[in-house]
Amino acid sequence: MKIGILGGTFDPIHYGHIKPLLEVQAALGLDEVWLMPNHIPPHKDGTNTSTRHRLAMAQLVCHQYPQLKLCDIEANRDQPSYSVETLKHLRQTHGQDQLVFIMGMDSFVGLPTWYHWRQLFDLCHIAVCQRPGWTLCDDSEMAAQINTRRADKTGLDKAAESDCYAGLIFPVTITPQPYSSTEIRRQLAQNQLATDAMPQAIADYIAAHRLYR
Repeated sequence: MKIGILGGTFDPIHYGHIKPLLEVQAALGLDEVWLMPNHIPPHKDGTNTSTRHRLAMAQLVCHQYPQLKLCDIEANRDQPSYSVETLKHLRQTHGQDQLVFIMGMDSFVGLPTWYHWRQLFDLCHIAVCQRPGWTLCDDSEMAAQINTRRADKTGLDKAAESDCYAGLIFPVTITPQPYSSTEIRRQLAQNQLATDAMPQAIADYIAAHRLYR
């Protein structure tokens, strides 16, 4: 199988997460895309609501979009969730699958600050969500990585046929989304949430549990 994986706090999950995932899935022909909420994010001070609620909201999204699946491996870990350690575990349990780790260009640019980041290329492929206007400096290390490893859907299909399970980078241009978790939390605190920011099931869950008030 060709499996996309998006990790994050999803605090809360919204269309700024969901719509790019669906575009990446379509562009690369992924069989599934996993939502992977983390419990203790290594690059953030913490979360604004509990792991239990964030898992529940991600599961509601998966009910609405059958191609999305919930992965709770990081949510169940009582220590910082380093992506390389997670992918080592997933590679052991999904040895014959194409794992495509999905991230935004902003995260990709900052990848050298991640824990043992170079090992990611031995464990998975990476899909980089590019927004119009985002560019890399030609002489940067990450630009060199893209130039060396760049592939497209055809390359992913060929990788699957040749038992190549890691090391490719798939730049995918996505439609810009006007949503951010920070802004959504601010609106919720003021009872001013835009109704188009998230699926209704998520808005109803947040209201029922009085989250982000």
